[in-house]
Amino acid sequence: MGDTSRPAGDGTVGKALDVLDEVARFGRPVRFGELLERSPYPKATLYRFVQVLTNQGMLAYDPDRQTYTPGIRLVRLAHAAWQSSSLAPIARPHLDALSADVGETVHLAQLDHAQVLYVDKRNAREPLAMYSQAGKIGPAYCTGVGKAMMAFLPEADIERVLLQQSYHRFTPATLTNEAALRAELAVIRKRGHAFDAEEHEPGIICIALPILTRTGRVLGALSVTSSTSRTSLEALTALAPRIRTTAQAIANEAQDWRFPDQPSA
Repeated sequence: MGDTSRPAGDGTVGKALDVLDEVARFGRPVRFGELLERSPYPKATLYRFVQVLTNQGMLAYDPDRQTYTPGIRLVRLAHAAWQSSSLAPIARPHLDALSADVGETVHLAQLDHAQVLYVDKRNAREPLAMYSQAGKIGPAYCTGVGKAMMAFLPEADIERVLLQQSYHRFTPATLTNEAALRAELAVIRKRGHAFDAEEHEPGIICIALPILTRTGRVLGALSVTSSTSRTSLEALTALAPRIRTTAQAIANEAQDWRFPDQPSA
């Protein structure tokens, strides 16, 4: 349990958020004993955090099953964050148009610390079974959107994000060390787009481009995803200009809306 990307000194609030994250990671109602098995905190400390989170509506407790789930207060907070901090509301019409044009799965993603958060998705005309769904977290080092965003980060941020990658081998094509990833990020910066060449899921490929402000700040990434059974990376490469146009349109609207943490001119 715990987010190693969180700054040191966050204290009680940071620890409570770690507990909340852990409940969410289960993806189902979870018993206190299951949390305790994964927790770095003593039983009494963990219980105190769980009780506070429950009292505050951040967790919900089912007394019949004796399980915890994310609370309804989180739904309100998530909705507010989606409206004010996510690219999704701005990007929606652009994703619709891109999806209609290309007929393949379209993803919109942002970085969540050192991971990828899928904030929106449009299914292909003939949908494919794949891991990504809006609201899911994925690895950055072996996804097209993750690599597209990392490649255009400032150097200090790249260093921080690289140190937090797990380099787990999902497929034979997965990059499993920092040196290989650094080399690929350099290539991505030169050509302007990234690929997922079956690195996260067998048979799933994509092309991804960053969504950048006029000053080059990374807001997110956009990808078009398909399978090796019906297309190729070469064919997806032909879509790069269309994806770039969409990414630029989203970035322009986001910047004009003064996207959160955008410096004033």
